[in-house]
Amino acid sequence: MTIRKVSIKVRKIAFIFPGQGSQYPGMGKELFENYDEAKKIFDEADKRLGYSMSQLCFNGQKESLDLTENTQPAILTVSIAALEVLKRHGILPSVVAGHSLGEYSAVVAAGGISFSDAVLLVKNRGKFMQEAYPEGSGMMAAIIGLDKEALNSVCKEAAKEGIVSPANINSPIQIVIAGEKKAVQKAMELAKQKGAKKIVPLSVSVPSHCELMEPVGKRLDAELNKIDIKDLSIPLINNADAKAITDSAELKDSLVRQLSYPLLWVDSVMRMIEM
Repeated sequence: MTIRKVSIKVRKIAFIFPGQGSQYPGMGKELFENYDEAKKIFDEADKRLGYSMSQLCFNGQKESLDLTENTQPAILTVSIAALEVLKRHGILPSVVAGHSLGEYSAVVAAGGISFSDAVLLVKNRGKFMQEAYPEGSGMMAAIIGLDKEALNSVCKEAAKEGIVSPANINSPIQIVIAGEKKAVQKAMELAKQKGAKKIVPLSVSVPSHCELMEPVGKRLDAELNKIDIKDLSIPLINNADAKAITDSAELKDSLVRQLSYPLLWVDSVMRMIEM
């Protein structure tokens, strides 16, 4: 893999980091094999976690990589490995953001938390999420073709079956819902009746970004209190509010709330464009 320098006049560059669901066997291998900066990040992950991250990412079974407590540190590691390669070539961000789990990569990129602390933090985050809601009891689904107002109405009606709410506002007409399995399934039925063009159940084991994750937020808060969190060197557009933050106390609060708040991705992208 090679990166060529090109002359592009830009005012600002935003780095946007991926979240859970972007993982695949073999991810990061080209970076690892071609750049010392990337290899150092993998080595640092190995040292902090006590197992081989390269083995998990390159040679592990998909089922193992898809386990939440493995997925989260793996995606963070590959994201920061890519970041270090870009930095080597003088490509630096003016603002950062991340989709759900990707927000932690963005925090590392902005200097708020060290990679070593972050990789253990997200492993624990994944573990806490899995423990809080046993596999099969929660659910997430992408609803395509209904706007936020229509889907709010759908979720309100489906809530008679249990907890369900909009979780990821990915586009004006692509919104993910999350909650208890029975309630999400009811919302899927209602969304179809109201004209949704496509409904896709997501292959995730934990219903993120809804009130079911509030207990996880409390456990995560305790973990965040154990590590050094610094003010950010560049703005981060946070998931929970879609606003630019740099203050360390505000960042910590945002990371806790992120788990149980809807992910305002459309608003976040618009905020970056405005900057």
